[in-house]
Amino acid sequence: MNSINRRSVLLAGLGVAGAGALAACSSGSGGSTPSLVSPDGAAVAAAERKRRTTGRTQQVTLTAARAKLDLGGGVMAASWAFSGRTPGKELRLSVGDTLAAELSNQLPDRTTTSIHWHGIALRADMDGVPPATQAAVRAGSNFTYRFVTDAPGTYFFHPHVGVQLDRGLYAPLVVEDPEEPLQYDDEWVVTLDDWVDGVTGTPDEVYAEVRQGMGGMDGMDGMDMGNMSMNGGSSDASASPSGSGGMSMKFMAMGARSKLLGGDAGDVKYPYHLVNGRVPADPGVYTGKPGNRVRLRIINAGGDTAYRVALGGHKLTITHTDGYPVRHQQVDALLVGMGERYDVLVTLADGVFPLVALAEGKDANGMALVRTGSGSAPMATVRPEELDGMIMTAAQLKAADDVRLATKKADRVHRIELTGSMGRYDWGINGKRFDMSNPTANPILVEQGERVRLDFVNRTTMWHPMHLHGHTYQLGNDGPRKDTTIVLPKKTVSVYFDADNPGQWMLHCHNAYHGEAGMMALVAYQA
Repeated sequence: MNSINRRSVLLAGLGVAGAGALAACSSGSGGSTPSLVSPDGAAVAAAERKRRTTGRTQQVTLTAARAKLDLGGGVMAASWAFSGRTPGKELRLSVGDTLAAELSNQLPDRTTTSIHWHGIALRADMDGVPPATQAAVRAGSNFTYRFVTDAPGTYFFHPHVGVQLDRGLYAPLVVEDPEEPLQYDDEWVVTLDDWVDGVTGTPDEVYAEVRQGMGGMDGMDGMDMGNMSMNGGSSDASASPSGSGGMSMKFMAMGARSKLLGGDAGDVKYPYHLVNGRVPADPGVYTGKPGNRVRLRIINAGGDTAYRVALGGHKLTITHTDGYPVRHQQVDALLVGMGERYDVLVTLADGVFPLVALAEGKDANGMALVRTGSGSAPMATVRPEELDGMIMTAAQLKAADDVRLATKKADRVHRIELTGSMGRYDWGINGKRFDMSNPTANPILVEQGERVRLDFVNRTTMWHPMHLHGHTYQLGNDGPRKDTTIVLPKKTVSVYFDADNPGQWMLHCHNAYHGEAGMMALVAYQA
């Protein structure tokens, strides 16, 4: 399927013009939108000058192109990737280094793209969100992202055009702290992904199906999809019902249920779940020594799947989430939503152990192996008992003392209602589906220097991982500092952030298909 979508059509003629030109031609509905800080304005440049810098620059070229990917076990996938591999090559810098990353767009069919640096509080015009912060990069063109990485942590990068996130275009980004307080012997970056591209279809084909919603099926409008059994009494719905317009059910997940996620676990049925680009039947292997203390940097780069992660025979000590330290917490397993990252420490035992990423509510898993001694590899479908032990979510964590926000009354409060349903697939924020052709139409306004409270009010029957660009927020008064957090169905989560990074920033559900359908908004600084 041709990947030119509603965003790339809009941007096809724009090339890589500056964000200022884009801001100049954007307007609010009826001309009533207040004056906003431009993504490349003076306030953004001033904020960039205040960032601590080492004076070092790391240069890299990232080529987005077609690739034939070997996922292991004889599974070959025709997809798109950075420099022919997925995950792409890890980027690693030190705090204060400048990254100069040249994106070369060699994608087919005149497809536009971009790179978003997920979790990094960077300058606004380098955030990679067409058309809000830049024009999309046209096929055959290049664009250089240049910014200072002034906060240590575990991050990743991916496109912010259409549903390209659900292809192979992603890679880890680690910003090291030269004064790292943690003591450990080694690191292992673990990237999780749900995979469909080039196997059963493409993400564009998935979106074309799910965006029809379930309203076309008799009696299905507004129904909680998780209540439908894949093999039980509702089996008629898993076919292509001729009585409902012949709607295809090739990709729609049926019967995905999770207590941890409050019900419906996801929209999409994936044939594979990958750990570091490998299927569980032919997993990647981390080789270490018994007794070594290893830091795992866990990244969920998936499009529609939360993962419950455990290492068989081991306890995990959570040290960070979304790049920021937390009070250490020992657990058996942790729940990682799309866009979330967790750092954990583990002391390795002697033998062969499965690192399992259970696709929450979907009866499938990804797996990698840890090998420190002799022993045979476990089955690909292994379910370590730790998966049913003490399971930690971000809501149960506390920020480390040195990163907790100072107590302060909020200067501004915004109610962010998460709206929509599977029936109509009309996901939105405050009842509106985001219009990429007019991104500043209904901005969520803030002013520099304010303490802002966002109340995420989930009025839907699905969970949503809500991601804020350019900032980290704190969950409640003493919860962890994060940029992505799970909001369960019919629940409210209040977060606080300091408006200290001027520009225009996306706030959206990190389910790739919910975001593309319209569950996005623009947080904009008033000029």
